Amino acid sequence: MTRTHSRPVTIVGGSAAGLFAARELARRNRAVNILESQPELAPAPRTLIVTSRLRDVVRDLGDGVIVNTIRRFELFCDGRAASVTLQQPDLVIERATLIRRLAEQARAAGARLLTGHRFRGMRANGDGLALRVDRLEGRDGAGGEGDEVETSTVVGADGAFSQVARSAGWPAPMTVPLVQALVRLPRDLEPDTTRIWFIPEDTPYFYWLIPDSPTRGALGLIGEDGQKTRACLERFLHERGLEPLAFQAARIPIYAQWRHVHQRVGPGDVYLVGDAAGHIKVTTVGGIVTGFQGAAAVVDDILDPGGRASGSLGALRRELNRHRLIRRALHRFTQADYCAMVDLLGPRARQLLGRYTRDEAGALLARLLVTEPRLLLLGLRTLVLEAADRLKRV
Repeated sequence: MTRTHSRPVTIVGGSAAGLFAARELARRNRAVNILESQPELAPAPRTLIVTSRLRDVVRDLGDGVIVNTIRRFELFCDGRAASVTLQQPDLVIERATLIRRLAEQARAAGARLLTGHRFRGMRANGDGLALRVDRLEGRDGAGGEGDEVETSTVVGADGAFSQVARSAGWPAPMTVPLVQALVRLPRDLEPDTTRIWFIPEDTPYFYWLIPDSPTRGALGLIGEDGQKTRACLERFLHERGLEPLAFQAARIPIYAQWRHVHQRVGPGDVYLVGDAAGHIKVTTVGGIVTGFQGAAAVVDDILDPGGRASGSLGALRRELNRHRLIRRALHRFTQADYCAMVDLLGPRARQLLGRYTRDEAGALLARLLVTEPRLLLLGLRTLVLEAADRLKRV
């Protein structure tokens, strides 16, 4: 079926992935409208750490987005420690600044950002789609009136609880709580070093301390229950004598299986990007780089249906599935398993961890298992235990 380009692409949500998609579409001469429900674009601040691969996807980040660089990771488990030096430094970014810069770039390229426009649903309409939108009034978003926006292509960039995804029939993803506190850096921590603690009785993931300046950092964790996660963080801070300056929190979608990012709704096209698409590395629950990679592929498919986008999405799917396999093993790790893992990280293994980024899980995993095959046995043991538990439940 031929797609019409007579109407602007409508992007719902002023997220990083949505604004990146808007910028790229506008720079390639497609008309774009961005619908943002808030009366003004005011993203919540959150300190994030990403790999150097971000520069490969977004080449012009703008000033102020990168607030620090990380050259070393220190891993801790029950008195054991290992240090990994990165060949390419990780980047510490401020999410709110990133979103504002992308919004500026999207508008400079010709995209229209319409704040105070809350998406309510969609229906097929003639040769396209009619979006139900509330136009809100005032700085508090009160009042307003209903309206319809006609389009042929919708991009859902409205987060883990995407109303676009729900309206188009995608199932809701599972989410987990992320909680972190801004703290003054301990005196013994260099500002180019991130610390990781493995404490599985608190979280199946890990604690982190990411410096965002020479004197301050973000200490946090991802859990499975919001209240318990906050309590664990407060206890961790107290035990280390760290005073929280402020708290940050979010719900993050968990990648359980690949979600197709495109489907037809009547004669119209609906896409998902970012958290709405579930493009999250479930090993670390990070999604900035993978979210931009998915958004770039969506842009390619909108502009050239059936072109190179399928290859890009296939590569992203394989990468996210590798992270899912690793997470399945790690999720069953005990304190003893993590300590054994840290003990197995000899010089060659640490060199590989420093050479490959977290956005290159396939290459890293293959070489790491050749270098230290006992890591494979450690992971296989937990996967066998998982399979045995599943059989018991059948």
